[in-house]
Amino acid sequence: MAVKIRLTRLGDKKNPFYRIVVSDSRKSRDGQYIEQVGTYNPKTNPAEVKLNAEVANKWLKCGAQPTETVRNLLVKEGLLKAGKKTAPKTDKKKKESK
Repeated sequence: MAVKIRLTRLGDKKNPFYRIVVSDSRKSRDGQYIEQVGTYNPKTNPAEVKLNAEVANKWLKCGAQPTETVRNLLVKEGLLKAGKKTAPKTDKKKKESK
C-alpha cells in the first residue's frame, strides 16, 4: 500500500482550510484517511500550521511520502531537512512522446 501524507480540503468556497492527513494514495483527495496529523490554514497572516510532530515522525519513519506542499510545511516546522525530497515528478507528455 502506497501511503502519502497530504492535504484534505475543508472550508467554504474561496475560504480554504486543510487537514494534514495520512492516506492511501489510491483514495480520493477528500476521501477516507488513515490518521490526521495536523491542520493548515493559509488564510491567516502568517499561515497557521498545527502539527502533531510525534505522529508525523512515526509515519515518515514507516515510509509515508509527503506531497510537495506538505513537505514544504514539514521543512518550515523543522521536522524534515530542506534537502530531503520525495521521488521526482514525472511528465506524462514526455513519456507518451518517447
